[in-house]
Amino acid sequence: MTGAQALANARIRPLGWGLIVFRLILMLVLLVACTPLHFVWRAVGAGRWWPRVFLSGIGAIAGLFIRIEGKPRRGALLLANHVSWLDIPSLAHASGTAFVAHDGLTAFPLLKWLCEMNETVFIARHRRGSVAEQVAQVRAAMDQSGCLTLFPEGTTSDGTGLLPFKSSLLSALDQRPEGAAVQPVLLAYEDSARIAWVGEEHGLDNFLRILARLRPIRLTIRFCEPLSGAELADRKSVAAAAQAAIAAWL
Repeated sequence: MTGAQALANARIRPLGWGLIVFRLILMLVLLVACTPLHFVWRAVGAGRWWPRVFLSGIGAIAGLFIRIEGKPRRGALLLANHVSWLDIPSLAHASGTAFVAHDGLTAFPLLKWLCEMNETVFIARHRRGSVAEQVAQVRAAMDQSGCLTLFPEGTTSDGTGLLPFKSSLLSALDQRPEGAAVQPVLLAYEDSARIAWVGEEHGLDNFLRILARLRPIRLTIRFCEPLSGAELADRKSVAAAAQAAIAAWL
């Protein structure tokens, strides 16, 4: 049995269940407080401030302690390694970013609704005929949002290394908005083996296991230098350069 499987099969103790209930109540209170304010802000064209507050709060409630190195470029496409669902609130806190996500998330109404509040761009990877439309959506999001984040591995890793970056997921970069930067981002968890969502562990089991954790979750977010020159020549160049930049710090 692998370490990830052992963690997935570990039973949550009574104290852990108490922490889960307490944290879920706090998250619900946060959602109720932020939702009406978000709609008011959106009605007056004031941007996505409250989704960022909500996601930052979710991370804090879950026990995240974040150290930020470097700075995100405004209007950049951020290419980050992917370890956990905690990547979402942590990057939202650090950069106010929106996200590119697989359209399979739309099968869960509550999750879809939460994603849409943060202007998530849903990508249908299996429908080749929709690529042009999706490219337009990503470009519009990069024009309108502070940043847009994509996880080019296409899935989560154990955080100790990188999976191959898939250039096919970077089709929107063939026609980047003028002046838009492409910036690699490293997410380095101190205890990644116990945080990562990998293997056959169900998403809900991982979520509950994290909320039952007593120890803080320490994460370093490193915003690398934006890609430039030949690194931006095409999708394959971008994928290779971003992976190399992140691996250098990992």
